[in-house]
Amino acid sequence: MTTSPTPTTTTPAAGGRTAAPTRREQILREAARLFAERGFHGVGVDEIGAAVGISGPGLYRHFPGKDAMLAELLVGISERLLTGGRIRVGETSGDPEAVLASLVDGHIDFALDDRPLITLHDRELDRLKDEDRKRVRQLQRQYVELWVAVVRELYPNSSESEARTAVHAVFGLLNSTPHLAALGRQSMEELLRRLAHGAFGALRD
Repeated sequence: MTTSPTPTTTTPAAGGRTAAPTRREQILREAARLFAERGFHGVGVDEIGAAVGISGPGLYRHFPGKDAMLAELLVGISERLLTGGRIRVGETSGDPEAVLASLVDGHIDFALDDRPLITLHDRELDRLKDEDRKRVRQLQRQYVELWVAVVRELYPNSSESEARTAVHAVFGLLNSTPHLAALGRQSMEELLRRLAHGAFGALRD
């Protein structure tokens, strides 16, 4: 399926400015928020439309229904994480410590900026059509393996299973943000960064 930018993604404008979110992006952002707050079946098309200032039926010019919104949200964020991870690896290639630090920072940004999508994934992934659910899983596996390769390069004495376990543990930690007490953005970033690197540091032994 074709996906548009996920809720926190905007399209660059001429001159390096960030363009205002498109109507489609606005719909996805509000759908993610409402689905996370009330559950997929607890939200109607009319409510999503009202949140972006259009009639419920007007949404059908952008999406055939709620199922399509959910699929685009979950497939889209999986694509964005993998693409962003690959870019970070390419930008800092040759220095595994810097690569891992960049990957951690990128995932922290996701975990803080896209908390509704974490909640959606936990609660609603099984509602996707088989094709979309398999696509999400495929993208997630590729994202994990990207991290595992970097971790093993930085900690060459760790086994593949140890590195993969550490990566999953760090994801579990970072993706817990919807359930954490509110802290200031900077304080939360610093805390999550220390915890993530502390977990990976256990592989030194």
